[in-house]
Amino acid sequence: MNPVKPGETRRTPWIVGVSGASGTPYAASVLRALLDAGESVDLVVSRASRLTLLDETAISFRDAHWQDDLREWLSRGADGKPGVYEAELDRVRYWSAGDLAAGPSSGSYPTKGMLIVPASTACVAGVALGLSKDLLQRAASVTLKERRPLVVAVRETPLNGQTLRHLVTLDDLGAAVVPTSPAFYAGATHIQDLVDFVAGRVLDAAGVEHTLYRRWKGELGGGDAE
Repeated sequence: MNPVKPGETRRTPWIVGVSGASGTPYAASVLRALLDAGESVDLVVSRASRLTLLDETAISFRDAHWQDDLREWLSRGADGKPGVYEAELDRVRYWSAGDLAAGPSSGSYPTKGMLIVPASTACVAGVALGLSKDLLQRAASVTLKERRPLVVAVRETPLNGQTLRHLVTLDDLGAAVVPTSPAFYAGATHIQDLVDFVAGRVLDAAGVEHTLYRRWKGELGGGDAE
């Protein structure tokens, strides 16, 4: 453990967990916005999400090459076009989902909270039931028990009664449940606009400032493209 030296600021990251649901562009948008806001990030990518990432982007996310793979992932727009964005990864720390001895597995590890985006129904169930089957679920359980903000961006449709009950449990435990449902009043003209709206609402729930979407100002017609 490295003590904080005089004049230094303790690194207090947001944990971002990426589960196996479809919606890896949502995670990429959230990660870019956190870094743009000057936040530090601890990233946990589940095993199932690697399959989704491979299917949606053709990127193989590898523990040994996570920086190269993450940089390639974050460079892509929601339409899959590479080289659209640039991201500095010096404030990102990566933890393997199988590492249950990782920092985020303990409540004494300082974090600002956790964002799960996208959250699959299996992930929702695991967190609601406190299963802690991998680091993502364990970190979420720790976030809840330490009374830190937990935002769960659930991505599934339709939702059955069992999943709805799990979501109510998470709400009762203090988590913010954010369905990945884009709105159209912000004047979206591209798929990236719809993705960024959802990512922005996730960050709103966490209290992180961003400029991902145009906010409602109480004026009809404000969503017309400029």
